[in-house]
Amino acid sequence: MKHTIPTYDLNGISRHGILVEKIEHRLRSSDEALMDKGIHRDSHYIFTSMESGYVKMMVDFKIIESRQPSIFCVLPGQVHQGLVMERVNGWFIAVKADLLPDAVRTVFEESLEKIRPIPLDENWIHRISTSAKILHSSYSDEVLLSKEGYLVVQSLLNAFTGMFAYIYSKEIHSGEPVENRALQLTRAFRSMVRKEFKTMKSPSEYAERLNISRGYLTEAVREITGKPAQYWIHQEVLTEAKRLLVFTHLTVKEIAYKLGYSDHTYFSRLFSKSEDQSPSEFRNKNRNPL
Repeated sequence: MKHTIPTYDLNGISRHGILVEKIEHRLRSSDEALMDKGIHRDSHYIFTSMESGYVKMMVDFKIIESRQPSIFCVLPGQVHQGLVMERVNGWFIAVKADLLPDAVRTVFEESLEKIRPIPLDENWIHRISTSAKILHSSYSDEVLLSKEGYLVVQSLLNAFTGMFAYIYSKEIHSGEPVENRALQLTRAFRSMVRKEFKTMKSPSEYAERLNISRGYLTEAVREITGKPAQYWIHQEVLTEAKRLLVFTHLTVKEIAYKLGYSDHTYFSRLFSKSEDQSPSEFRNKNRNPL
């Protein structure tokens, strides 16, 4: 156990910030560098399309399984680990966040719920697989060296990730209220919290960034989610705290400071009140969660 959760990027693997891999009858093995890194997180997005087989993995303490054609995304910062892969066929594409269109990132960054696998019919799987094949065949140093070639690859990447965003958008937003100002503000707020929760702890700070009053922000967020703005700030803090408690040897005091709290006793009270157990108790219960 280390004092940090290993975080991987694409710098040592890809010169261009994109990695496209065909998965064929893949089995999880200890020497598989790409698919088996142990418990870690990535600084990039991962888009996977499974045509057949069985996958089991852990993402932020939740066990996720799929035995049917489906797609799934792992977002930057999420702690995850591949557990089982049985005769898996499909595609694995990793890409730096700044290479994704804003519209694609927005779908995932502003999501009001956890990202989960989505089963797909044969038509959608065929479209995604075809897009991945063309991207894979076009992605080479030779093509990417010219600005015209880079534009081709970027366009193909946009098409592939755009299909993921389209499918997830329909799934994620299906139960949401009709698009209105409150929903737009809530999405923008949630996206900002995911990026700034270590330094911005008050709804007033977010309201100022969004050029609205604290009262209006709280009212809008409560209308859409049923919870006040402060609740969602604390949830982001608590999620990261749990990751650090279970997957590192940092002390509770060190974790508090890492999360932006100068008073570690306040952090401990916040955690205990929200989780009905102290940080140390949570660590002891979840040290070997898998």
